[in-house]
Amino acid sequence: MHTVVVGTSGVTASDVLAVARGGARVQLSEEAVAALAAAREIVDALAAKPDPVYGVSTGFGALATRHISPELRAQLQRNIVRSHAAGMGPRVERDVVRALMFLRLKTVCSGHTGVRPEVAQTMADLLNAGITPVVHEYGSLGCSGDLAPLSHCALALMGEGDAEGSDGVVRPAAELLAAHGIQPVELREKEGLALLNGTDGMLGMLIMALADLDRLYRSADVTAALSLEALLGTDKVLAPELHAIRPHPGQAASAANMAAVLKGSGLTGHHQDDAPRVQDAYSVRCAPQVAGAGRDTMAHARLVADRELAAAVDNPVVLPDGRVESNGNFHGAPVAYVLDFLAVAVADLGSIAERRTDRLLDKNRSHGLPPFLADDAGVDSGLMIAQYTQAALVSELKRLAVPASADSIPSSAMQEDHVSMGWSAARKLRTAVDNLTRVLAVELYAATRAVELREGLSPAPATRAVIEALREAGVQGPGPDRFLAPDLAAADAFVRDGRLLAAVETVTGPLL
Repeated sequence: MHTVVVGTSGVTASDVLAVARGGARVQLSEEAVAALAAAREIVDALAAKPDPVYGVSTGFGALATRHISPELRAQLQRNIVRSHAAGMGPRVERDVVRALMFLRLKTVCSGHTGVRPEVAQTMADLLNAGITPVVHEYGSLGCSGDLAPLSHCALALMGEGDAEGSDGVVRPAAELLAAHGIQPVELREKEGLALLNGTDGMLGMLIMALADLDRLYRSADVTAALSLEALLGTDKVLAPELHAIRPHPGQAASAANMAAVLKGSGLTGHHQDDAPRVQDAYSVRCAPQVAGAGRDTMAHARLVADRELAAAVDNPVVLPDGRVESNGNFHGAPVAYVLDFLAVAVADLGSIAERRTDRLLDKNRSHGLPPFLADDAGVDSGLMIAQYTQAALVSELKRLAVPASADSIPSSAMQEDHVSMGWSAARKLRTAVDNLTRVLAVELYAATRAVELREGLSPAPATRAVIEALREAGVQGPGPDRFLAPDLAAADAFVRDGRLLAAVETVTGPLL
């Protein structure tokens, strides 16, 4: 099994994906263990002094003015975890929790948190044992860290609360730790606070969303090309010289992908009844511009994610010169903004895909295709309601595009009076990505049926490869009305698991 080694200088997005989704093992580097021990010596020295230090010998948040005596400090650290593990609502997905745990471990290993090496090792042990704490949907305002989600994870380290085992069964965390020979941690000064103060949940969801969107944006280029072909549109608008004079890199990549899919098509450029069409509709002609803008948004989001992956997010932090300083680096604004920005781009990509589907189904705009792509229109309704479903999904995408980061709600007796809502931005983006997959599946379903209805004209080799693979996947072609939900579910799975791209790339080679 693949092993990810965690050092002091951060991790990569591929490391996060390997642990969160691939079940990779985690190992602490010797450098990280040394940095952990050195930072802990600083915290221990400060704890022995009479001067109050936030998080070491004081309360938290609005209660930071109270100096805590040495005999109460272990209880203080236990209490912050227990009291902050106050999440509510549905359980958060396993991959999100594993990403959150791994990213917190990444910061702990930076040597800036003052956590002991044995606590970091226990965090790695839980990941390696496949123990996933139960984390709930609500409880983070995206400031002072993803507090409640991280607290539920820290609670499991203490052998408290509930967790899911590698077998998928939820049990008391104490039972799962004992079954794997893992000793619960007894937290000391600053450690409880250090386990809670990070943007790890929202960052993990950003990294996973970017991975999913990388696949979906290439898939959207394929479905857009299929729709252009089915509508007898012109591929001249995809010429690289046209995109070179507006040098947005995402736009050029999207146009190149569409051109590769359409290479060798016998449908593009034909016209119903020989009536010339000077220009295709925006949803067809401007597909590279819209998808390209989303690609460029993703590039900016990756830049933010990479910076955050290299960061040590905690408060207070241990500095190399021995100072322990309070700061505001836990504020989630940088991550929250790009999460919201991506949700806008996702909504627009879904919206333009739905417009192409609607055009395929409308006999007044489809250039000779039957109404709703029905076998016997009137007796058959064809794909009429498939487009309704797609439209409902797009409407939901637009609601999910409303920015969470534009909101703030004060907390902790006005000490934490401006928050990022980054966790909420991440949760709604996760839903948006899921729904975009379904939107593209409906366009794929409609466009492939429409291409097959163009009798006497030969589709592109890449198009034929998609249709053949889709039919092999159990998605039926044109014909009388049937129960559509199974076909749409199979088309969704075909896009979601990458078979759409795999089919295309057998002809085109890797898309951009």
